[in-house]
Amino acid sequence: MTETKDLLDSITKGIQEKKGERIIIADLTDIEDTACNYFVICQGGSPNQLLALADSVKETVRQTTGIKPAATEGLRFAHWVAMDYGDVMVHIMVPELRTFYNLENLWADAILTEIQDIN
Repeated sequence: MTETKDLLDSITKGIQEKKGERIIIADLTDIEDTACNYFVICQGGSPNQLLALADSVKETVRQTTGIKPAATEGLRFAHWVAMDYGDVMVHIMVPELRTFYNLENLWADAILTEIQDIN
């Protein structure tokens, strides 16, 4: 559990370093048949910011935990970037897609933790 907490903290730090907004951690551990235990969901204002956020998450996590993502998808168009860290999936989205897919409410039984934006 400590390793997962460290991973979540590193992901959050990487997002905050590039001013990612509306960070939500969805705890899925009590929900059966999920592909992972946590979602980290955030948004950036443009495709360029999404690329910067993904790069920051990747580097921050690598430097602090030594963990690399198993897969990263969505970098080509950078409207929704998904990063697979095994127990944790990171979703970095533009606001329009985040509103449309509404991942926070898709998992209604998840425990949601909102991380304050850094101004």
